[in-house]
Amino acid sequence: MKGIRGMILSVAVLIILIPLAGLVLTTFKTMSDMYDAPLGLPESWALTNYITIIQENGLHYYFANSVIVTSFSVALTLLFGSLTAYALVRLRPLWSRIGFSFFLLGMFVPAQVNMIPLYDLMYKTGLTNSLLGLIVVNIASTMPIAVLILTGFMRTVQKELFEAAAIDGASHFLTYVRVALPLSKPSLAATGTFLMVMSWNDLFYPLLFITRNEYKTLPLALLDFQGEYATNYPLLFSGVVLSSLPIVIMYFLFQRYFIEGMAAGGVKG
Repeated sequence: MKGIRGMILSVAVLIILIPLAGLVLTTFKTMSDMYDAPLGLPESWALTNYITIIQENGLHYYFANSVIVTSFSVALTLLFGSLTAYALVRLRPLWSRIGFSFFLLGMFVPAQVNMIPLYDLMYKTGLTNSLLGLIVVNIASTMPIAVLILTGFMRTVQKELFEAAAIDGASHFLTYVRVALPLSKPSLAATGTFLMVMSWNDLFYPLLFITRNEYKTLPLALLDFQGEYATNYPLLFSGVVLSSLPIVIMYFLFQRYFIEGMAAGGVKG
């Protein structure tokens, strides 16, 4: 049984690694090299494509936009989500279930359904073609997921800890800061990692709200490398590799917290 499981895992790893290796190798090729030997090694291992995409195509500007949008979106979503989760845990059971169900409804409505009214709202409020607009939309769209994970974790915290803080005279806000937040660090790290991946890779909302070049994020900017009749794949893949590096590095740094938080954040009935 273990041998079969090992074979299945090995095949799964190869299915993932082979296309990934092909993508990375293509970034060191020219267009002619790619078409002459799509599966072969590059003739030279120069960083020409990476230099070109940064210096000539201004990828660092789009990178900065993505950093701004993702950082503020994740930080504010964690703040509002943890406050909401604490409130839902401290409410009476009936109101807690009603409030929790309200946020869950947000996960069942596809973003495409709200596309037209959402664009109309953003246009009338002057939030199109702005990083602030993307931040606001990201917070609204990811709040249900943050509340789901954080509420599930905070329900596992012993109520006696909250009651002890109340007996000591702590207000709800102090209890949230001194009790709920310190105990929720693994869950916050897991939720933050998940939200960062969603926000960093989001293409739908930038494509819907951003038309000016200076406000494009990385996923939207990478679309510019796809021409009508031909696509510069080595340049495009170089942008994909560069845009993926922050997510990969962050996951390796917070991998332990991510696994602990997801394991502890299961919703209990």
